[in-house]
Amino acid sequence: MFKSIKDDLPASVVVFFVALPLCLGIALASGAPLFSGLIAGIVGGIVVGALSGSQIGVSGPAAGLAAIVLTAIGALGGYENFLVAVVLGGAIQLLFGVLKAGIIGYYFPSSVIKGMLTGIGLIIILKQIPYFFGLDKNPEGDFAFLQVDGENTLTELLKALNALLSGNFNSGATIIALVAIAILLLWSNVFSKMGKFFQLVQGPLVAVVIGIVYFFFTQGTDLELAKEHLVSVPVPDNLDSFFKQFSFPNFGAITNPQIWVTAFTIALVASLETLLCVEATDKLDPQKRVTPTNKELLAQGTGNMISGFIGGLPITQVIVRSSANIQSGGRTKASAIIHGFFLLISVVTIPKILNYIPLSVLAAILFIVGYKLAKPATFKAMWKAGWKQFVPFIVTVVGIVFTDLLIGIALGLAVGIVVVLYKSYQNSHFLHIIDKSNGEQRLKMTLAEEVTFFNKGAILKELDRLPQDSYLELDVRKTRYLDADIIEILEDFAEKAKNRNINIKLISERGEIENPPSYIEFFRLRPKTA
Repeated sequence: MFKSIKDDLPASVVVFFVALPLCLGIALASGAPLFSGLIAGIVGGIVVGALSGSQIGVSGPAAGLAAIVLTAIGALGGYENFLVAVVLGGAIQLLFGVLKAGIIGYYFPSSVIKGMLTGIGLIIILKQIPYFFGLDKNPEGDFAFLQVDGENTLTELLKALNALLSGNFNSGATIIALVAIAILLLWSNVFSKMGKFFQLVQGPLVAVVIGIVYFFFTQGTDLELAKEHLVSVPVPDNLDSFFKQFSFPNFGAITNPQIWVTAFTIALVASLETLLCVEATDKLDPQKRVTPTNKELLAQGTGNMISGFIGGLPITQVIVRSSANIQSGGRTKASAIIHGFFLLISVVTIPKILNYIPLSVLAAILFIVGYKLAKPATFKAMWKAGWKQFVPFIVTVVGIVFTDLLIGIALGLAVGIVVVLYKSYQNSHFLHIIDKSNGEQRLKMTLAEEVTFFNKGAILKELDRLPQDSYLELDVRKTRYLDADIIEILEDFAEKAKNRNINIKLISERGEIENPPSYIEFFRLRPKTA
């Protein structure tokens, strides 16, 4: 695992700087203690990173669960009661893994996964723009269209534009954000090619260090950064106050049915987000490795149980951290694990130093991550792939930007299913004319190895266009699975065939049958190997 440490260590530094504000921001957006987000980030990095089968995925608190957490804390009567639901949710995820539920992740269309990556990239870019101008009211990590501060993505952008035009913005935050962007671009495009030192020391680390220096040098000037423009990590007075930041589940509330409902909701949503992220990161992985999804559910379940036991938020694999890891050259799970240790060590030893980091610098880092996910070339490539790929893709993108991650994916998936059904109906040709002699048209319909309800419309269309006084050979010798819906179609058509003087010969591995009396009975009696 540590053979690629020269690649994984620099990548873990970048992931650390991406994860830090997200852990704090998601906790704030969830109405939970700030330290709970850091706990989830640490457990997601160290525990889930070690147990996961994903080499480049990074786990931590997820923005997609923030609304669920916010509602549940109030409904369950406190954070300690909510932690019981987190522990139980983790146990349910373990059950999902044992039951092999991870296979669901393989059934999301590629166009929807690409739309998910692009949509998240766009929403990252849009959400970071206000930070460039020192407008830090909405917590970092809130990626939903409707924000917890009462604004939405568009109104927040309009406020940023108005502030820029009126000059009513924090010029200090803007200057250091632009400096950070310049450093990141120069480092990746110029300096990284100038030697091993520049490859080992990542641009984001340099940008953060310069941001801290900038904060001290501008104190007492017009470019001074106020506290609200900086990272805000809880700073304990001593070791005792540090340990008091941990919360523990109130298992006395386990009999509350609402806790079980919340636990199942967390398990379901967290598992779905994880499986989607696994599919997306596997596509981004330069080595094209395949993550074992059931093992990932077991790792996530273990992580959520531990996080809940010590006061942390629910955990999922997260595309923002994972894509930052891939873009920074991460090769193995060592990167995720080391970033978790960086979070742990930094909040214990240097929380005050972390609180000097300008949020606009971290926004610049996220901005670059977002751009790499949502490059214009992606839109161009999907357009060239044809409307059947582009429509689910763009619906997913728009859905994520204007609602949230899960709703956007659900919309894209729904459109993708409609497109598949349409393609199945339009492009499935089962009938072939084999003879037109003696005034009788003989046709042959050969069914595939597996025929499901997806083929229902196409088969109905083919049967309906059979001419009167014709002869049909129905070949099912290669068919190993025939959906009950298709059998019913054949049964119903047998009656129509009599009225239209259509004779049917059924050809199977058991021989040939002229006008079989019952298709339902015939297929019920077929050998199990068929």
